[in-house]
Formats: sequence, C-alpha cells, structure tokens
Amino acid sequence: MKHSQLFIDSLIHPKKLAAYRLLPIGKVIQYTFLLITIVSVFSLGRFAAGMSVDTFDMDNFNGLTEYIDGIKWLLYPFTFLMLFVFTTMLIFAQIALYALAGLFILKVMKRRGEYRHIWRTTTFAITWATLLSMLADYLPINSTIISVLSLLLTVTLLIVAFTKYPKQPNIK
Repeated sequence: MKHSQLFIDSLIHPKKLAAYRLLPIGKVIQYTFLLITIVSVFSLGRFAAGMSVDTFDMDNFNGLTEYIDGIKWLLYPFTFLMLFVFTTMLIFAQIALYALAGLFILKVMKRRGEYRHIWRTTTFAITWATLLSMLADYLPINSTIISVLSLLLTVTLLIVAFTKYPKQPNIK
C-alpha cells in the first residue's frame, strides 16, 4: 500500500484505520517517519523565515548577525537534525501514550486487540492532530485549545476505528 493512500485514508476514512492494524510494522514506522519529516521540514521553513537578519536590532547585534551569516551553512543542517530528533521523540511518545489510553478504551468497549494493534491504529489516527498542531501558529486560536482539540480528535478517531475491531467473546 502506498504512503499517499495511507495518508488520505487517515484523513478521510477513519473506519479503515482498524484494518491498518494488520499492516507490517515496517510500513507503519515508514509512515510515522514520513509524518515526522513533514513536521521537521515545515518547522525548518518557519525557522529559516524567522531567522532573517532583518529581525535583529542592528545596533545591539552586529557581531551576532555577522557570526550567524558566517555559520549559516552549518546552522540549517544542524537545526534540521535537532528538529528531526526532537520531533521523533515527541511523536513516538505521543503515539505510545495515545495507544496506552486506547488500550483502556478498547477494554471498556469490550473489543479484542493487543497494544501493538492499537499502536498501529494510533499512528494513523494522529495524522489530523499532527497537521493541526503544525498549522496552529497560523490560526487565531489559543495553543491550549488546539492541544485539547487535537486530543479529542485523536481519541474520537481511535474510538471510531475501535468499532471495527472484533468483539470479545462472551465467556460464562
């Protein structure tokens, strides 16, 4: 399955997320790193746009602006690497925490599933939240509200996906 199809289904078809729990972990990790790369490139673009020499007060920062101009070729790759590493840690931690919460939700819904299945479903369920958090600075909404909205959106997508998980058998 192509990553573009996974991305589109993550955005438009939340019920298909349950079927993606059966994908090989390699494909899921590739999709996760695709999201991480998109976020990192977007963040680097924002950093580069905000790092212009015009934003500094020239009277106080002449030495700093000359130094930055001299190391700019090193600054951007290092910044991208650091953004990529920190974004990777944050997104993997976010997926793990949502999957843990999803494990409890799955038990309440009396559905069968293992943590590994929920983790895979969660990876696709956070697509909207990731895009929303990327665009949060351009929206006239408080970041706390964006975070709560992202949380609710991800949990809602997980619940919709969990409705397609198999039911637990009634054992008496």
